[in-house]
Amino acid sequence: MTGAQRLFIGGEWVEPDCGHYEVIDPATEEVVGLAPEASRAQVHDAAAAAREAFASWSRTAPEERAAILDRAADEIQRDFAAYAELAQAESGATTGTARGMHVGVGVARFRRYAKGALEPVETGLLPQINEAGPMGKAGVMGALAVRQPVGVVTCITSYNNPWANPAGKIAPALAMGNTVVVKPAPQDPLSVYRMAEALEAAGVPPGVVNVVSGTDVGVGEAAVDSPDVDMVSFTGSTAVGQRIAEVCGRGMKRQLMELGGKGAAIVFDDADLDQAVAGVGTTYAFYSGQICTAPTRVIVQRSVHDRLVEKLVQYIGFMKVGDPREQGTIVGPVISAAHRDRVESYVELGRKEGARVVAGGARPELDRGFYVAPTLLTDCTNDMRVVREEIFGPVVVVVPFDDEDPEEAAVALANDSEYGLIDYVWSGDVARAFRVARRLRAGGVGVNTVGRNMEAPFGGFKKSGVGRDVGSYALHAYSELQAIVWPG
Repeated sequence: MTGAQRLFIGGEWVEPDCGHYEVIDPATEEVVGLAPEASRAQVHDAAAAAREAFASWSRTAPEERAAILDRAADEIQRDFAAYAELAQAESGATTGTARGMHVGVGVARFRRYAKGALEPVETGLLPQINEAGPMGKAGVMGALAVRQPVGVVTCITSYNNPWANPAGKIAPALAMGNTVVVKPAPQDPLSVYRMAEALEAAGVPPGVVNVVSGTDVGVGEAAVDSPDVDMVSFTGSTAVGQRIAEVCGRGMKRQLMELGGKGAAIVFDDADLDQAVAGVGTTYAFYSGQICTAPTRVIVQRSVHDRLVEKLVQYIGFMKVGDPREQGTIVGPVISAAHRDRVESYVELGRKEGARVVAGGARPELDRGFYVAPTLLTDCTNDMRVVREEIFGPVVVVVPFDDEDPEEAAVALANDSEYGLIDYVWSGDVARAFRVARRLRAGGVGVNTVGRNMEAPFGGFKKSGVGRDVGSYALHAYSELQAIVWPG
């Protein structure tokens, strides 16, 4: 167990006003460490420190910002193993996920935005010829579009990745010249404080990065409603995102929201079913289904429905559930007892709605930890809550579509959702797969893959979010466009 953690405000490590709370290992139910419980006043102090630091940081040479981000990556890399162990203890991730998808991606994002700090921020526009008129003489007007930093950015991060998610917000925000107040998820904040230590060691000036945490909703509210905050970047549930958006609307604050998902995986009768099953199966592997991009709605052509279900059941049978520290474990625990109960309640709800549990459905017989068995529900229809609502656990539903006009049927089912983050299409006819992809109301579509291109824009349609990040799009998200014009 680590000692009692302090807040990071204005370049100082500060004792929390409201004491500490226990961070629990979801695999062992043991205490990982004591996280600080900030007061509203301390959160506002952090925002004020970020505001004060913004004037100088925003004018810092891009080369200097790049060097600091690169050094932060070096600092994290130096203690890579220890940080991966902490991420695993806080989140319950398997060893491979904690190393590769958490800390490894966190390092990669600091490296990426060290380069991003050097990307051009000015775009020359074509001159415009103006006729003489009430606004002045005839002439040629030149124009420049300049990306400027937004100001103070509150970064509210999700519990399912305590390294990659914060790094994906902090690094591009700093690269663009913003300062940040980071409010990590209450379940796994200790990793984010280690990230702050790495940035401090890398030479980030006082006030440029501030980290505050707490279990009380007032901590997050203060990080959003502070008058010193210009933008909120949030990853989490749609319900919380909607409440944040209401506050941002009152203050006209910019938003970047990556919210819930209920990804549709469309499988046509000419698809490589083994490939499709392996793709869908990743919803169980990564973070025990606690991933918004997972293809948790399998929309399959009726003629291959039974074969696909049979293969999914077989796939689940090979997935070892248990201690994430043990070699060969594929599915670790979910984040908390409360979340385990929530996921299990959805499985029971599915039964009551008429769905059939063909795999999983019972709690694994383990002595400790918050485990949910990977579960597959069939005989589902689109009006069921288990099909419409984000469960955020290792539960996948299967909905068939008819062979008559299959493209229309599949698209209609996939788009009949409040969410639209990432969908997937599996078909042996690539032209058809791309044709269907273009019709899906989702921010991203995987064609015969669940892989990602980490330079492609990432974000959602509908209630899955607002804005886009990843790659250079993240730099755009954390900037304002300014027009400068002059007579030629």
